[in-house]
Amino acid sequence: MERSPSHPALSAPIWAVSDGRAGNARQAEALAVALAGGDAIESIVLSPRAPWKWMAPRALPGSHAAFGAEFATRLASPPALVVGCGRQAALATRLLRARGSRVVQVLDPRIDPRHWDLVVVPEHDTLRGDNVVVTRGGLHPVDDAWLARARTAFDAFSSLPGPRTALLLGGGSRHVPFDVAEFDRLADQLDAVLARDGGSVLATTSRRSSDALRDRLKQRYGHAPHVTWRGADDGDNPYPGLLAWADRIVCSPDSVNMVSEACATRAPVFVFEPDRVQGAPRRFLDALLSSGRIRVMDDALASFDAEPLRESARVAAEIKQRLTLPL
Repeated sequence: MERSPSHPALSAPIWAVSDGRAGNARQAEALAVALAGGDAIESIVLSPRAPWKWMAPRALPGSHAAFGAEFATRLASPPALVVGCGRQAALATRLLRARGSRVVQVLDPRIDPRHWDLVVVPEHDTLRGDNVVVTRGGLHPVDDAWLARARTAFDAFSSLPGPRTALLLGGGSRHVPFDVAEFDRLADQLDAVLARDGGSVLATTSRRSSDALRDRLKQRYGHAPHVTWRGADDGDNPYPGLLAWADRIVCSPDSVNMVSEACATRAPVFVFEPDRVQGAPRRFLDALLSSGRIRVMDDALASFDAEPLRESARVAAEIKQRLTLPL
């Protein structure tokens, strides 16, 4: 039986553990920063090995070797507190807990949550329990200070004509298709608004976006006064600046994390065709529609008052209270 033993006073660094995938790393790091209160965190990117990676987070014999020799060595000196996100991280945090760390696992590990001190899940997932903390959407670093830094870093966006529409594009998933055909429908709708209102588009793709979608984005908005980012060949990702300078935000419907970060701003957020989404992400979008934080993308994109949705600080405060952390 795994247990979390008694612990000394906690100290930095807090480990933020993930498989390196952008969504997992961002959530683990955002929560670790919120818990550290400005102290250092250390980001740990795992290199899972067979056969353990296939069964994670289930612990097989020899699981201490699941992430290579370096991680196995570091298990001998575990940190006081670890935040993990994703299935591979869930095995790593189990191993660290057995060696004395307090551990918080983000996202449903798909096995009994009692293997961790706390498990953090979005409310559209069904996992519940005495040690489960429920959030609205994904965790992220977006708050007023983050947005202020982004406005300074991307102050050139202030000269773009308004209203400035940030366009956040993902890609198809098992819950909803989104590729060139869907993008063209979105862009046709957005172009009608631009023809009426004027303004500019500040657009970015994500790792899920297909090459065909990236090419189509350049065809439609790769000219002044618009800004498009399709990958590293276009320079540094201006995503923080897009959120910081947006007068309104339009999102494709496929990413909970992307919509969560858009909703952390004070800009009105519009989601393209959310009725096509299935499964847990649909429950997430329906909850935001019911609360009025997002609206379905339409031909008006009329402004509305928006209260920022920011869960990282709230969740960190709850974790500190429930684990009696001296942070």
